[in-house]
Amino acid sequence: MNPTHGTVLGDRYTLTERIAAGGMGEVWAATDTVLGRTVAVKLLNPALSQQAGFLARFRAEARCSAALHHPNITTMLDCGEDDGSAYLVMELVIGRPLSEIIAQRAPLSAQETVSILIQAANALEAAHQGGVVHRDVKPANILITAAGSVKLTDFGISRMVDTAPLTQTGEVLGTAQYLSPEQALGQSATAQSDIYALGVVGYEMLTAHRPFEAETMVATALAHINQPPPPLPDTVPAGLREVIGAALAKDPADRPAGAAAMAHSLGMRAAVASGGAATRTQVIPIGAVAMSSPATGTLPGRDRPAGRRTAVLLGAATAVVIGVLASFALSDSGNDLQTPTVSATNPPASTPSDQTSNSATLGANAATVAAPPAITSTSPGKLDRPRDRVRGHDDKKDGKK
Repeated sequence: MNPTHGTVLGDRYTLTERIAAGGMGEVWAATDTVLGRTVAVKLLNPALSQQAGFLARFRAEARCSAALHHPNITTMLDCGEDDGSAYLVMELVIGRPLSEIIAQRAPLSAQETVSILIQAANALEAAHQGGVVHRDVKPANILITAAGSVKLTDFGISRMVDTAPLTQTGEVLGTAQYLSPEQALGQSATAQSDIYALGVVGYEMLTAHRPFEAETMVATALAHINQPPPPLPDTVPAGLREVIGAALAKDPADRPAGAAAMAHSLGMRAAVASGGAATRTQVIPIGAVAMSSPATGTLPGRDRPAGRRTAVLLGAATAVVIGVLASFALSDSGNDLQTPTVSATNPPASTPSDQTSNSATLGANAATVAAPPAITSTSPGKLDRPRDRVRGHDDKKDGKK
């Protein structure tokens, strides 16, 4: 298939404007002629669809994504195959990727960082409770909508934890700068791996750079394994530095007990910094902390003795990560194919007028982030995961955001 303006998929979706393209395929804005709405269509590269396992992985993506329902997760609407090309249909998010916001005006304020992190953590909690590990959390996959809400997108490299492995043993998937130490070692990606990646995102928002970024992907992965992250600036509140530091722990057991626990800790730290009381719902708009019912007791997380040192993985670990990363492609560009996003300042002309809630303009210098939704899980725990290996991933992207 050579998709162009006006191409119709599945006798239903008329392509109107290409949004982005990369090694995985293309993303188009399209009109759903049945329901009369504008959607985003992710087309798999026809060449890739001929490779063993790609269509199975694509269908698994559709099943995983369709099972997730949360205001901070991009909604998957439909899927199908047409003329040798598989496609996903998703909600069209009018907004900008966090990667663009970071590039334009980072370091971000502690309050804005906390609000974005809490919303992203809420999305991860919903996914983890549904048995889905994202595996590629990074700013390019975190969209900020016109209303200021966070949308976590591109679960294309995640899969249900109880499905049969679709990738080959020893393969690695992710983006080097956000890869957890255990993933760099070729171990299973778990909910704790997503928490680590979100910690990297938080660090990047606060400093305008990533904690580990060497000249090669192997050196970057080794840094995740062996090196402590550089200290956050003293201008970052101590409580926020503590949460980010915990998320970046080398040992998954030393990280927050779950995504909801991380969000809860962020809310409590923000409340302490502002002189307020923590709330269980953690509704934190920019510039204020909502207070409804004070929380008491210790912060949720791992009960670890003070001063415990995490073991540094050297020697054999170095040989393992070099072997894994030298054998399989692992992106270190930090960019990705943005499935459901479109420029907030130039949405597709075909957007129906009745979608006013999604068409508001988000200015280039906008700084306000809306309050995140409430955390729905109050007793998060670490999910058990079967051991698996995951495939290398092409992160190239172009076109509009």
